[in-house]
Amino acid sequence: MSLLEDLQKLKSEGEKAIEKATRLDQLEKIRITLLGRKGKLTALIKKVSSLPLEERPKAGKVANEIKDFFEKGLGKRKKEIEEAALKKKLKEEVVDLSLPGKLPLVGRPHILNRVIDEITEIFIGLGYEVAEGPEVELDYYNFLALNTPVDHPARSLQDTFYITEGISFGEGLSNQEIKEISSKIALLRTHTSPIQIRVMEKRKPPLFIIAPGRCFRHDVPDATHSPQFHQVEGFAVDQKITLGDLKGTLEVFVKEMFGQERKIRFRPSFFPFTEPSAEVDVSCIICDGRGCRICKESGWLEILGAGMIDPNVFKEVGYDPESVTGFAFGMGVERIAMLKYGINDIRLFFENDLRFLQQF
Repeated sequence: MSLLEDLQKLKSEGEKAIEKATRLDQLEKIRITLLGRKGKLTALIKKVSSLPLEERPKAGKVANEIKDFFEKGLGKRKKEIEEAALKKKLKEEVVDLSLPGKLPLVGRPHILNRVIDEITEIFIGLGYEVAEGPEVELDYYNFLALNTPVDHPARSLQDTFYITEGISFGEGLSNQEIKEISSKIALLRTHTSPIQIRVMEKRKPPLFIIAPGRCFRHDVPDATHSPQFHQVEGFAVDQKITLGDLKGTLEVFVKEMFGQERKIRFRPSFFPFTEPSAEVDVSCIICDGRGCRICKESGWLEILGAGMIDPNVFKEVGYDPESVTGFAFGMGVERIAMLKYGINDIRLFFENDLRFLQQF
Protein backbone atom coordinates (compact mmCIF):
# COMPACT_ATOMS: atom_id res chain seq x y z
CA MET A 1 0.00 0.00 0.00
CA SER A 2 1.36 3.39 -0.99
CA LEU A 3 1.87 6.31 1.43
CA LEU A 4 -1.03 8.22 -0.14
CA GLU A 5 -3.33 5.27 0.47
CA ASP A 6 -2.12 5.05 4.08
CA LEU A 7 -2.87 8.76 4.55
CA GLN A 8 -6.40 8.43 3.14
CA LYS A 9 -7.06 5.38 5.28
CA LEU A 10 -5.88 7.22 8.41
CA LYS A 11 -8.12 10.18 7.49
CA SER A 12 -11.14 7.92 7.32
CA GLU A 13 -10.31 6.15 10.61
CA GLY A 14 -9.61 9.42 12.39
CA GLU A 15 -12.82 11.04 11.18
CA LYS A 16 -14.89 8.13 12.51
CA ALA A 17 -13.06 8.15 15.88
CA ILE A 18 -13.64 11.90 16.31
CA GLU A 19 -17.35 11.57 15.57
CA LYS A 20 -17.74 8.75 18.10
CA ALA A 21 -16.06 10.66 20.96
CA THR A 22 -18.55 11.73 23.64
CA ARG A 23 -16.21 13.03 26.33
CA LEU A 24 -13.38 15.55 26.32
CA ASP A 25 -10.91 13.04 27.75
CA GLN A 26 -11.69 10.63 24.89
CA LEU A 27 -11.19 13.43 22.38
CA GLU A 28 -7.83 14.29 23.90
CA LYS A 29 -6.64 10.68 23.58
CA ILE A 30 -7.67 10.69 19.88
CA ARG A 31 -5.76 13.91 19.31
CA ILE A 32 -2.62 12.42 20.85
CA THR A 33 -3.05 9.20 18.82
CA LEU A 34 -3.36 11.13 15.56
CA LEU A 35 -1.28 14.28 16.02
CA GLY A 36 1.00 13.64 18.96
CA ARG A 37 4.77 13.45 18.66
CA LYS A 38 4.43 9.69 18.32
CA GLY A 39 1.03 9.86 16.59
CA LYS A 40 0.05 7.98 13.44
CA LEU A 41 -0.06 11.03 11.17
CA THR A 42 3.27 12.23 12.48
CA ALA A 43 4.79 8.85 11.65
CA LEU A 44 3.42 8.96 8.07
CA ILE A 45 4.67 12.53 7.55
CA LYS A 46 8.17 11.36 8.44
CA LYS A 47 7.99 8.83 5.57
CA VAL A 48 7.48 11.62 3.00
CA SER A 49 11.22 12.26 2.94
CA SER A 50 11.86 8.67 1.80
CA LEU A 51 9.70 9.01 -1.33
CA PRO A 52 11.11 9.77 -4.75
CA LEU A 53 11.58 13.52 -5.32
CA GLU A 54 8.72 13.79 -7.81
CA GLU A 55 6.21 12.20 -5.33
CA ARG A 56 7.16 14.21 -2.27
CA PRO A 57 5.24 17.47 -3.04
CA LYS A 58 1.95 15.70 -3.59
CA ALA A 59 2.35 13.46 -0.52
CA GLY A 60 3.38 16.41 1.64
CA LYS A 61 0.39 18.46 0.48
CA VAL A 62 -2.03 15.60 1.24
CA ALA A 63 -0.45 15.06 4.68
CA ASN A 64 -0.83 18.74 5.59
CA GLU A 65 -4.43 18.78 4.37
CA ILE A 66 -5.22 15.76 6.53
CA LYS A 67 -3.52 17.40 9.54
CA ASP A 68 -5.62 20.55 9.03
CA PHE A 69 -8.71 18.35 8.63
CA PHE A 70 -8.04 16.60 11.94
CA GLU A 71 -7.40 19.88 13.84
CA LYS A 72 -10.63 21.43 12.60
CA GLY A 73 -12.57 18.25 13.29
CA LEU A 74 -11.18 17.98 16.83
CA GLY A 75 -11.99 21.64 17.55
CA LYS A 76 -15.51 21.33 16.20
CA ARG A 77 -16.19 18.13 18.15
CA LYS A 78 -14.80 19.69 21.36
CA LYS A 79 -17.20 22.59 21.03
CA GLU A 80 -20.11 20.20 20.44
CA ILE A 81 -19.26 18.14 23.52
CA GLU A 82 -18.95 21.26 25.70
CA GLU A 83 -22.28 22.63 24.47
CA ALA A 84 -24.00 19.31 25.09
CA ALA A 85 -22.56 19.16 28.62
CA LEU A 86 -23.74 22.72 29.34
CA LYS A 87 -27.28 21.97 28.10
CA LYS A 88 -27.39 18.86 30.27
CA LYS A 89 -26.20 20.79 33.32
CA LEU A 90 -28.73 23.57 32.79
CA LYS A 91 -31.50 21.03 32.41
CA GLU A 92 -30.51 19.21 35.60
CA GLU A 93 -29.89 22.35 37.66
CA VAL A 94 -33.25 24.00 37.29
CA VAL A 95 -33.58 27.16 39.39
CA ASP A 96 -36.70 27.25 41.51
CA LEU A 97 -37.65 30.91 41.45
CA SER A 98 -40.21 30.35 44.21
CA LEU A 99 -37.50 29.54 46.78
CA PRO A 100 -36.55 32.37 49.19
CA GLY A 101 -33.16 33.94 48.55
CA LYS A 102 -30.15 33.36 50.78
CA LEU A 103 -29.12 36.59 52.47
CA PRO A 104 -25.35 37.09 52.62
CA LEU A 105 -23.70 37.55 56.01
CA VAL A 106 -23.23 41.30 56.33
CA GLY A 107 -20.49 42.70 58.53
CA ARG A 108 -21.19 45.37 61.12
CA PRO A 109 -19.23 47.34 63.74
CA HIS A 110 -18.34 45.45 66.90
CA ILE A 111 -20.55 46.42 69.84
CA LEU A 112 -17.56 48.00 71.64
CA ASN A 113 -16.77 50.16 68.61
CA ARG A 114 -20.41 51.18 68.46
CA VAL A 115 -20.41 52.22 72.12
CA ILE A 116 -17.13 54.13 71.67
CA ASP A 117 -18.63 55.93 68.68
CA GLU A 118 -21.75 56.76 70.66
CA ILE A 119 -19.72 58.15 73.58
CA THR A 120 -17.53 60.11 71.17
CA GLU A 121 -20.50 61.64 69.38
CA ILE A 122 -22.00 62.83 72.69
CA PHE A 123 -18.81 64.65 73.71
CA ILE A 124 -18.13 66.04 70.24
CA GLY A 125 -21.60 67.54 70.53
CA LEU A 126 -20.37 69.26 73.72
CA GLY A 127 -17.37 70.72 71.89
CA TYR A 128 -14.72 68.14 72.73
CA GLU A 129 -11.93 66.97 70.42
CA VAL A 130 -10.69 63.38 70.03
CA ALA A 131 -7.03 62.61 70.78
CA GLU A 132 -5.05 59.36 70.57
CA GLY A 133 -1.85 58.03 72.08
CA PRO A 134 0.38 54.93 71.98
CA GLU A 135 -0.68 51.68 73.62
CA VAL A 136 2.96 50.94 74.47
CA GLU A 137 3.63 53.77 76.89
CA LEU A 138 6.42 55.08 79.09
CA ASP A 139 6.20 54.86 82.87
CA TYR A 140 6.61 58.64 82.94
CA TYR A 141 3.36 59.31 81.07
CA ASN A 142 1.44 56.39 82.55
CA PHE A 143 2.36 57.03 86.19
CA LEU A 144 4.91 59.64 87.18
CA ALA A 145 3.54 62.67 85.31
CA LEU A 146 0.09 61.73 86.61
CA ASN A 147 1.27 62.24 90.20
CA THR A 148 1.57 58.50 90.90
CA PRO A 149 4.45 57.86 93.35
CA VAL A 150 7.08 55.20 92.65
CA ASP A 151 5.76 52.98 95.48
CA HIS A 152 2.12 53.08 94.37
CA PRO A 153 0.51 49.58 94.23
CA ALA A 154 -0.64 50.16 90.62
CA ARG A 155 3.01 49.98 89.52
CA SER A 156 3.42 46.40 90.76
CA LEU A 157 3.80 43.42 88.43
CA GLN A 158 0.45 42.20 89.74
CA ASP A 159 -1.29 45.11 88.02
CA THR A 160 0.87 46.24 85.09
CA PHE A 161 2.37 44.54 82.02
CA TYR A 162 5.98 45.75 81.76
CA ILE A 163 7.96 45.53 78.54
CA THR A 164 11.26 46.89 79.80
CA GLU A 165 13.09 44.60 82.22
CA GLY A 166 15.97 45.22 84.60
CA ILE A 167 15.19 48.88 85.32
CA SER A 168 13.74 49.86 88.69
CA PHE A 169 13.66 52.73 91.17
CA GLY A 170 16.17 52.69 94.03
CA GLU A 171 16.02 54.55 97.31
CA GLY A 172 17.24 58.07 97.92
CA LEU A 173 16.84 59.21 94.30
CA SER A 174 16.29 62.84 93.39
CA ASN A 175 13.22 63.90 91.46
CA GLN A 176 15.33 64.33 88.33
CA GLU A 177 16.82 60.85 88.66
CA ILE A 178 13.35 59.36 89.17
CA LYS A 179 12.13 61.15 86.04
CA GLU A 180 15.08 59.87 83.98
CA ILE A 181 14.48 56.27 85.08
CA SER A 182 10.73 56.60 84.54
CA SER A 183 11.35 57.78 80.97
CA LYS A 184 13.23 54.55 80.19
CA ILE A 185 10.61 52.06 81.41
CA ALA A 186 8.13 50.86 78.77
CA LEU A 187 4.83 49.19 79.57
CA LEU A 188 1.35 48.54 78.19
CA ARG A 189 -0.71 51.50 79.28
CA THR A 190 -3.09 50.79 82.14
CA HIS A 191 -5.46 53.65 81.24
CA THR A 192 -5.79 56.34 78.56
CA SER A 193 -4.93 59.09 81.06
CA PRO A 194 -1.35 59.42 79.67
CA ILE A 195 -2.93 61.23 76.71
CA GLN A 196 -3.72 64.06 79.16
CA ILE A 197 -0.03 64.66 79.65
CA ARG A 198 0.89 64.25 75.98
CA VAL A 199 -1.74 66.77 74.90
CA MET A 200 -0.98 69.32 77.63
CA GLU A 201 2.76 69.13 76.88
CA LYS A 202 2.11 70.31 73.31
CA ARG A 203 -0.88 72.63 73.69
CA LYS A 204 -2.09 75.44 75.90
CA PRO A 205 -5.58 75.88 77.38
CA PRO A 206 -8.44 75.95 76.69
CA LEU A 207 -8.54 72.18 76.14
CA PHE A 208 -11.60 69.96 75.87
CA ILE A 209 -10.40 66.46 74.94
CA ILE A 210 -11.63 62.88 74.97
CA ALA A 211 -9.27 59.97 74.39
CA PRO A 212 -10.78 56.54 73.60
CA GLY A 213 -8.48 53.55 73.38
CA ARG A 214 -7.43 50.09 74.46
CA CYS A 215 -5.81 49.48 77.86
CA PHE A 216 -4.17 46.54 79.63
CA ARG A 217 -3.97 45.37 83.23
CA HIS A 218 -2.72 42.17 84.83
CA ASP A 219 -6.20 40.83 85.60
CA VAL A 220 -7.36 37.22 85.56
CA PRO A 221 -10.29 36.97 83.12
CA ASP A 222 -13.67 36.48 84.75
CA ALA A 223 -17.20 37.83 84.30
CA THR A 224 -16.18 41.39 85.24
CA HIS A 225 -12.42 41.54 84.57
CA SER A 226 -10.24 41.26 81.48
CA PRO A 227 -6.51 41.84 80.89
CA GLN A 228 -7.56 43.88 77.85
CA PHE A 229 -10.29 46.50 77.99
CA HIS A 230 -11.28 49.86 76.49
CA GLN A 231 -11.49 53.23 78.18
CA VAL A 232 -12.57 56.73 77.25
CA GLU A 233 -10.62 59.42 79.06
CA GLY A 234 -11.94 62.96 79.07
CA PHE A 235 -10.54 66.20 80.43
CA ALA A 236 -11.16 69.93 80.27
CA VAL A 237 -8.66 72.67 81.14
CA ASP A 238 -9.40 76.39 81.16
CA GLN A 239 -9.80 79.31 83.54
CA LYS A 240 -12.40 79.02 86.29
CA ILE A 241 -13.51 75.44 85.56
CA THR A 242 -15.26 74.06 88.61
CA LEU A 243 -16.56 70.81 90.04
CA GLY A 244 -20.00 72.02 89.00
CA ASP A 245 -18.85 72.02 85.36
CA LEU A 246 -17.72 68.41 85.76
CA LYS A 247 -21.05 67.39 87.29
CA GLY A 248 -23.04 69.19 84.58
CA THR A 249 -20.98 67.58 81.82
CA LEU A 250 -21.43 64.09 83.20
CA GLU A 251 -25.16 64.64 83.75
CA VAL A 252 -25.53 65.46 80.05
CA PHE A 253 -23.51 62.38 79.12
CA VAL A 254 -25.50 60.02 81.35
CA LYS A 255 -28.86 61.27 80.09
CA GLU A 256 -27.77 61.01 76.45
CA MET A 257 -26.30 57.55 76.91
CA PHE A 258 -28.82 55.92 79.26
CA GLY A 259 -31.98 58.03 78.97
CA GLN A 260 -33.27 61.40 80.15
CA GLU A 261 -34.78 59.88 83.30
CA ARG A 262 -31.41 58.78 84.66
CA LYS A 263 -29.83 60.51 87.68
CA ILE A 264 -26.22 60.60 88.83
CA ARG A 265 -24.48 60.90 92.17
CA PHE A 266 -20.90 61.55 93.22
CA ARG A 267 -19.19 59.53 95.98
CA PRO A 268 -15.86 60.71 97.44
CA SER A 269 -12.93 58.63 96.25
CA PHE A 270 -9.19 58.94 95.53
CA PHE A 271 -7.12 59.01 92.34
CA PRO A 272 -3.49 60.21 92.32
CA PHE A 273 -4.06 62.69 89.47
CA THR A 274 -7.32 64.30 90.66
CA GLU A 275 -8.20 66.20 93.85
CA PRO A 276 -10.97 66.08 94.91
CA SER A 277 -11.88 62.75 93.32
CA ALA A 278 -15.18 60.93 93.01
CA GLU A 279 -16.79 57.72 91.85
CA VAL A 280 -19.82 58.49 89.70
CA ASP A 281 -22.97 56.35 89.87
CA VAL A 282 -26.07 56.29 87.68
CA SER A 283 -29.53 55.36 88.88
CA CYS A 284 -30.08 51.68 88.12
CA ILE A 285 -31.22 51.08 84.56
CA ILE A 286 -32.90 47.79 85.47
CA CYS A 287 -35.04 48.85 88.43
CA ASP A 288 -35.07 52.61 87.83
CA GLY A 289 -33.45 53.23 91.20
CA ARG A 290 -35.90 51.20 93.31
CA GLY A 291 -33.36 48.49 94.19
CA CYS A 292 -32.75 45.08 92.57
CA ARG A 293 -30.27 42.21 92.37
CA ILE A 294 -28.19 43.96 89.70
CA CYS A 295 -27.62 47.12 91.79
CA LYS A 296 -27.45 45.08 95.03
CA GLU A 297 -30.63 46.78 96.25
CA SER A 298 -28.87 50.17 96.34
CA GLY A 299 -30.63 51.67 93.32
CA TRP A 300 -27.27 52.85 91.90
CA LEU A 301 -24.66 51.49 89.47
CA GLU A 302 -21.05 52.71 89.31
CA ILE A 303 -20.06 53.88 85.81
CA LEU A 304 -16.86 55.99 86.01
CA GLY A 305 -14.29 57.86 88.06
CA ALA A 306 -13.71 61.60 87.90
CA GLY A 307 -12.29 64.62 89.71
CA MET A 308 -10.54 67.96 89.48
CA ILE A 309 -7.05 67.71 87.95
CA ASP A 310 -4.38 67.79 90.68
CA PRO A 311 -2.17 70.92 90.68
CA ASN A 312 0.92 68.67 90.59
CA VAL A 313 -0.18 67.41 87.17
CA PHE A 314 -0.42 70.98 85.89
CA LYS A 315 3.05 71.78 87.24
CA GLU A 316 4.50 68.73 85.46
CA VAL A 317 3.36 70.03 82.06
CA GLY A 318 4.30 73.65 82.72
CA TYR A 319 0.83 75.02 83.51
CA ASP A 320 0.29 77.50 86.32
CA PRO A 321 -2.24 75.89 88.71
CA GLU A 322 -3.07 79.37 90.01
CA SER A 323 -4.22 80.43 86.53
CA VAL A 324 -6.00 77.34 85.19
CA THR A 325 -8.19 74.60 86.57
CA GLY A 326 -9.62 71.49 85.01
CA PHE A 327 -11.43 68.23 85.49
CA ALA A 328 -10.87 64.71 84.21
CA PHE A 329 -12.95 61.55 84.01
CA GLY A 330 -12.42 58.01 82.80
CA MET A 331 -14.97 55.36 81.92
CA GLY A 332 -14.68 51.71 80.95
CA VAL A 333 -16.35 51.10 77.61
CA GLU A 334 -17.13 47.47 78.47
CA ARG A 335 -18.77 48.64 81.70
CA ILE A 336 -20.95 51.14 79.82
CA ALA A 337 -21.91 48.53 77.21
CA MET A 338 -22.75 45.91 79.86
CA LEU A 339 -25.03 48.34 81.68
CA LYS A 340 -26.65 49.71 78.54
CA TYR A 341 -27.38 46.32 76.94
CA GLY A 342 -27.77 44.07 79.99
CA ILE A 343 -24.66 41.94 79.29
CA ASN A 344 -23.50 39.92 82.29
CA ASP A 345 -20.06 38.68 81.20
CA ILE A 346 -17.22 40.87 79.86
CA ARG A 347 -15.59 37.87 78.18
CA LEU A 348 -18.39 37.80 75.59
CA PHE A 349 -16.93 40.93 73.99
CA PHE A 350 -13.69 39.14 73.09
CA GLU A 351 -14.81 35.61 72.16
CA ASN A 352 -15.86 36.58 68.60
CA ASP A 353 -18.99 34.43 68.86
CA LEU A 354 -21.26 35.58 66.03
CA ARG A 355 -24.33 34.39 67.94
CA PHE A 356 -23.56 37.09 70.50
CA LEU A 357 -22.22 39.80 68.19
CA GLN A 358 -25.10 39.59 65.71
CA GLN A 359 -27.56 40.62 68.42
CA PHE A 360 -26.26 44.17 68.25
